[in-house]
Amino acid sequence: MPQLQDRTYWLQTMLRIAEPVLAHLAEGRLAASLPVQGPPDRQVYAPLEAFARTLAGITPWLESGSEDGLRGRFAALAREGLDQATRPDSPDRMNFGEGGQPIVDAAFLAQAILRAPTALWAKLPDRVRGQVAAALKETRSRKPCFNNWLLFSALIEAALRRMGEDWDPMRVDYALKQHEQWYAGDGAYGDGPHFHWDYYNSFVIHPMLIDLLAEVGAEDPEWEAMREPALRRARRYAEVLERLISPEGTFPPLGRSLAYRFGAFHLLAQLALRRQLPDSLPAPQVRAALTAVIRNMIEAEGTFDESGWLRIGFRGHQPWIGEPYVSTGSLYLCTVVFLPLGLDASDPFWSGEPMDWTAKKIWSGGQAKIDKALDNRSARLPG
Repeated sequence: MPQLQDRTYWLQTMLRIAEPVLAHLAEGRLAASLPVQGPPDRQVYAPLEAFARTLAGITPWLESGSEDGLRGRFAALAREGLDQATRPDSPDRMNFGEGGQPIVDAAFLAQAILRAPTALWAKLPDRVRGQVAAALKETRSRKPCFNNWLLFSALIEAALRRMGEDWDPMRVDYALKQHEQWYAGDGAYGDGPHFHWDYYNSFVIHPMLIDLLAEVGAEDPEWEAMREPALRRARRYAEVLERLISPEGTFPPLGRSLAYRFGAFHLLAQLALRRQLPDSLPAPQVRAALTAVIRNMIEAEGTFDESGWLRIGFRGHQPWIGEPYVSTGSLYLCTVVFLPLGLDASDPFWSGEPMDWTAKKIWSGGQAKIDKALDNRSARLPG
């Protein structure tokens, strides 16, 4: 069945990307082995980038079933990695408190813990739990930029709350209310006070707003009131993302951080995982579109080096495409496209018959739903 072949392909691809990171870290050899492309000053950040971003994508699969066989092996690697990353005497103890970058990747680590509260957190020894909580608290000394970074500090606090640690509701409240001010309309937020044509609404903003509100929304009536409008906006933005996928399974190289590759579809993958795709996007249609994108990018010559590490590029090896903040570790945000692997093989996302996606339908002379902007009056909070 082609649909089950898709799931096998996704799983093999995800593990091909993730295994070098998790296996080397579990042995305390990640910092020594990771070949850091990009500016030399990124060396200090790259291990945490690679680890946290890999976990953010792989954890729904780890959480989704028993730990027999392959899943058990990778769950054990992930938990050992948390120990190595946070133990003071580990050769791979990561940087959580120097420079600006740690707040970013500590947030992806927090997001991974929220996505796998059993496989990644509950099964940790108390000693390691204490180490992880202490590491996340180190980032409180970092000042987030006045943009999507506010969500990083907020998500870290949400994870600390889940851990039973002291947490700061003010950081959460500030991030949520500021993003409400930055909502630009038609499902998109500004990245700070201004709108940017890039994929940060999918890389960070919508996925973190959804996870943050799911975790802490019930703590405050104002936060709870944000959940439904936030989801409606996210579903609209998911429609836009799907329409950006060409009939050939490519998408526009628009904006910054293109070296994150198909991480640009974080939101589409997240809504599929949560079974919250808009009615206009049947799950098998999204699977088919994302499979085409994954194949186009991962199979390009030069994507991996001879040891299996990702190399900077949008399609293949294109070192020029990496901004000054991009290093080898940054690239592992691509794993978030694999979130639907947290769904069972019987879920319609995997079991449904393949369907052409919107652009493929239209460009072949077929029919698709006419696109329509989101009515901002129904998407904004009352008042």
